[in-house]
Amino acid sequence: MKKRRNWTAILFIAPNYIGFIIFILLPVVFSFFVSFTDFNIFKGIKGMQFIGFENFLNMLKDPWFKAALINNLKYTLITIPCLIVISMVLATILNDKVYGKNIMRALVFIPYIASVVAVSAVWSMLYNPSQGIINQLLMAIGISNPPAWLGSTHWALPALMIVGIWMGLGYNTIVYMAGLQSIDKTLYESAQIDGANSFQSFFHVTVPMLSSTSFFLFVTNIIASFQVFGTVNIMTDGGPGTSTTVLAQYIYISGFRYHKMGYAAAIAWILLLFIFAVTLFQWKLQKRFENSM
Repeated sequence: MKKRRNWTAILFIAPNYIGFIIFILLPVVFSFFVSFTDFNIFKGIKGMQFIGFENFLNMLKDPWFKAALINNLKYTLITIPCLIVISMVLATILNDKVYGKNIMRALVFIPYIASVVAVSAVWSMLYNPSQGIINQLLMAIGISNPPAWLGSTHWALPALMIVGIWMGLGYNTIVYMAGLQSIDKTLYESAQIDGANSFQSFFHVTVPMLSSTSFFLFVTNIIASFQVFGTVNIMTDGGPGTSTTVLAQYIYISGFRYHKMGYAAAIAWILLLFIFAVTLFQWKLQKRFENSM
């Protein structure tokens, strides 16, 4: 009877494990092997040649890879702090007594679940330098020479950052609102008794009590920012030049446009190791922060 129960449990969980092995584990192992080879998808596995660490060494001399890495770092360092701050403030406002609070929550969350293609198409029209609403508004308030946005090497990346913040705001706000529900209301009452105003209560009660939530969002958002691909590929295709090329898109370009699957796999593993190192660093900071509180 005990063995029968064990086999029953195994049969129930087997589909999940089989799917994990076939669609995740085996591709990861295969990509690690491919990263040490010169692999062209049109030549097939028979045309694969082992070249050792040559793919990884070529990255050091590749200006396109360096540009993609710098753009990704800029994207992460600017979008994540803005996203965290704006979503925390917005969650605090929506968590209070606001008219139409449920409708506002839904409206804020819609961009997160919207199609990346649809969002990219709409924002591309908004950023149109001659007919877009954004430049029309800027000219209406007296700016005679508004930026070309997606057609400018200086403004294309900031334009994508704005879209990224707008799309991620809903998820972060909902998570922060869940964190706000767990804060003991007596802490705010004690702060009011001590004479704290709304701003002081926010900085001395809300922000510290949401530290674990902020850490979770920092980790997940940083991972997501290094995987940004859809908006970049649709709105700018990495241009003008390499001004908006990011690592995920460069992996796609290397593998599916130039058919260098080995080089693309090597970049993917470097990206994985970089994200893993950043996550470990954040865990260390989080532990120190918790011990100091």
